[in-house]
Amino acid sequence: MLTIGSHMSIAGGLAAAAENTAAMQAGTMQFFSRNPRGSSFKTPSPEEVLAFQRARQEHGLGPLLAHAPYTMNLASAREDVYSFACDVIREDTARMDALGIEYIVFHPGSHTGIGVEAGIENIIRGLDTALEADGNILILLETMSGKGTEIGSRFEELRAIRGGVRRPERVGVCLDTCHVFSAGYDIVHRLDDVLEEFDRVLGLPLLRTVHLNDSMTPFAARKDRHAPVGQGEIGLDALLGVLRHPALSSLPFFLETPFDDSGHAAEIRMIRERLAS
Repeated sequence: MLTIGSHMSIAGGLAAAAENTAAMQAGTMQFFSRNPRGSSFKTPSPEEVLAFQRARQEHGLGPLLAHAPYTMNLASAREDVYSFACDVIREDTARMDALGIEYIVFHPGSHTGIGVEAGIENIIRGLDTALEADGNILILLETMSGKGTEIGSRFEELRAIRGGVRRPERVGVCLDTCHVFSAGYDIVHRLDDVLEEFDRVLGLPLLRTVHLNDSMTPFAARKDRHAPVGQGEIGLDALLGVLRHPALSSLPFFLETPFDDSGHAAEIRMIRERLAS
């Protein structure tokens, strides 16, 4: 059974977001672990947590995905930026784990001139601080488009990060369809080959979630520009192929397309209808 959801705002609280997700006929949701462009976060009250857990159970939602803020750069050589990133990944991993969230995903970061190897070393050290405590939540490395000095556009870079941490069993991967397409992995014409390469480099069991996004920019453009499903350069047929692929179909899919809740509800409905036709 297809598990698909979208990125939800939790400005009104986690319980309200869970109820909105169910009203959209979605089976899961993604949300930011804190302000995506800043540093603040709101600690939910015990009553809010209870209402969220009740709504999640009643509607059968999950597994859920928290997204770390864009301001977090674990690859940075700047002391203030790196210290902030380490604090965020450590704090947010613990907070999301306490809420029973299955996954937290983050953009590996940009090395901003120090080089890929040095950037990866920084990411590994930062992740180790978040993995010191025991927990159930998995930290997911997101596949990236490769713009600028961004790390994570090649499967080998993700392998180097995971292979370097002290507790690799707590680290998995989130595949973003827009990003891998833009990074030069041809999921339109050679999806089987891309997945075989992923399996060879990382192992398909490490793939835990998919960001289902079309791309505003052409193949291998190395840009991060999401488009609605079926309205970009990847196209509806190719994205339906991703959803139907036996190696992926059991995973949770998350839309990060440029819509509000009503637009995402219509997009989810369209996807379900096309899959059933």
